[in-house]
Amino acid sequence: MRLSIILPVLNESGGIVRALETLAPLRARGHEVIMADGGSDDGSRELAAPLADRVLQAPRGRARQMNAGAAAASGDALLFLHADTRLPEGADALIFHSLEKHVWGRFDVRIDAAHPLLRMVGFAMNLRSRLTGVATGDQAIFVRRDAFPGFPEIALMEDVAFSKAMKRQSPPACLREKAMTSGRRWEQRGILRTVLLMWRLRLAYFLGAAPDELARRYASKA
Repeated sequence: MRLSIILPVLNESGGIVRALETLAPLRARGHEVIMADGGSDDGSRELAAPLADRVLQAPRGRARQMNAGAAAASGDALLFLHADTRLPEGADALIFHSLEKHVWGRFDVRIDAAHPLLRMVGFAMNLRSRLTGVATGDQAIFVRRDAFPGFPEIALMEDVAFSKAMKRQSPPACLREKAMTSGRRWEQRGILRTVLLMWRLRLAYFLGAAPDELARRYASKA
């Protein structure tokens, strides 16, 4: 089976080379890497071109970019990976083994940061996901291509909306092997401040707030 790894990217020149270099062993095993760029103006596309199978120009917005990458993919399964997230060793075998019984899934996540509070944040994310069946983009969501309905093209919470749609097909495979994601978002904005902000936004989304309004709130707190 072949895996298509799709990275939605916007102005990631500082880390895109390292991100794609870590995927080289998967490319060597026959899997493909597609970067869906949302209009970077920092040279990200040029840096990525030698290290990816395809670099696409897509409409800006994570959901739109991931859908564009999926439309161009040729693999049997799709893996959606943030540019600042690293997969565990042998991720392809783990994914295909889990897809024998599930149509979609995600990895546990570990936040790459020294602060001990962020270890607790990662633990809480994994526990919440396991209890609710809702995955976040940091957890490297994967899905069988023939079961992929597309991400809802909304401004924020596309991963939550996608999870709710996929749960109607099957519960997710919750792999305990950990994807490593950067702690920069929490460190730059403040750990507690970011956690509380995301809780408020998730609650507002659950209560029916429009994703565009949530995106404005998120941006205003950045």
